[in-house]
Amino acid sequence: MKFNYLARTKNGETQTGTVKAPNQSAALKTLHGNDLVVMKLVSIEKAFFLTKRIKFFERIKRKEIFVFFRQLAILVEADVPLVQSLRALGQQVDNLVFEEVLFNIANDIDGGASLSKAMSKYPKVFSNFCVNLIKTGEVSGSLQESLVYLANYLEKEYYLISRVRGAMIYPAFIFSTFIIVGILVLVMVIPPLTAILTESGQDLPIPTKITIAVSNFTKSFGWIVLLILLIVGGFLWRYIVTSKGRFFWDRFILKIPIFGKILQKTYLARLADTLYALTKGGVPIMQSLIISGDVVGNIVFKKILIKAKDGVKSGKSISSELEKHEEFPPLFCQMIKTGEKTGKLNMVLEKLSDFYNKEVENIVNNLSQLIEPILIVILGIGVAILVFAVFMPIYNLAGAF
Repeated sequence: MKFNYLARTKNGETQTGTVKAPNQSAALKTLHGNDLVVMKLVSIEKAFFLTKRIKFFERIKRKEIFVFFRQLAILVEADVPLVQSLRALGQQVDNLVFEEVLFNIANDIDGGASLSKAMSKYPKVFSNFCVNLIKTGEVSGSLQESLVYLANYLEKEYYLISRVRGAMIYPAFIFSTFIIVGILVLVMVIPPLTAILTESGQDLPIPTKITIAVSNFTKSFGWIVLLILLIVGGFLWRYIVTSKGRFFWDRFILKIPIFGKILQKTYLARLADTLYALTKGGVPIMQSLIISGDVVGNIVFKKILIKAKDGVKSGKSISSELEKHEEFPPLFCQMIKTGEKTGKLNMVLEKLSDFYNKEVENIVNNLSQLIEPILIVILGIGVAILVFAVFMPIYNLAGAF
């Protein structure tokens, strides 16, 4: 929300202007933080329902978070007070939910809380990984370095995930378009042609008979099939959001040809990156394993890391626990084992992170180059079958006259 204010400075001068804040209380705190005595504060937001943005539909994106950390790092390096920095950034963001979160964090810090403690109240926005790195920076006096590292880490993760999603979305979009066009042809184009071919009395080829049968079934029972698919999809979605369903889904996507390998390498890169950052920051290894399990984003990997933590607690090595599971390739386990033996685990984790990030980039690049010709061939075969099934009888009919 925006507020017009009338205030007096320390020198007694009158000052007017506009301040952006999630509510009137936050606006007052912002103005008081700038050493202003507020005499009048009026909201200027329009109250029309249709033009008012609803916070319920706002979602905080990954990009907004790493941009925030980068900007906060710059302000902290410039010795701008933390509360003032957070309120200034809160006024700049367009996301209403994120704006409110930043102002609330600023108010908590103004009330004596640390940045990490204030952020920990919003686990859906700031993960345990972010909170622990910031806490490490606060304790060691290197908050600015922690913020820069977080910005770099989240930015790299954002673009990596974007590339992987892009590689998956393109073939899914093309395939979906082909299915929709095929259904429209079966429902709108084939029936009129069927009437003509039936009246001709000629013996139809088998592909044509199959196409006509599929067209009749789609036109008569297509809505029933669609309804069944929607119901099944709804039940599957409700199952997937449960703990058992999520585990089944996360294990299933790792088994998908090609894309499963991409996701596996993505998770390994994220795991190595997270472990490297936490152990380098001084976070105990067992706590680092738990946090990494939350950050990786796959329940299968999370359960493995929890078991590994229990094994490390009983005196076993990380590598011996990870090599029991097929999700961790021999190279990854061997590198971890080498790092543990030589006492250079941090360096090994950094190398593993770089290696798997490059592996994912190479796979995605190669996949992007292969997908287009493969899709062209598949679509060409589909169109050829359809043309043969529909137009060959028409051509034969025309030749008979």
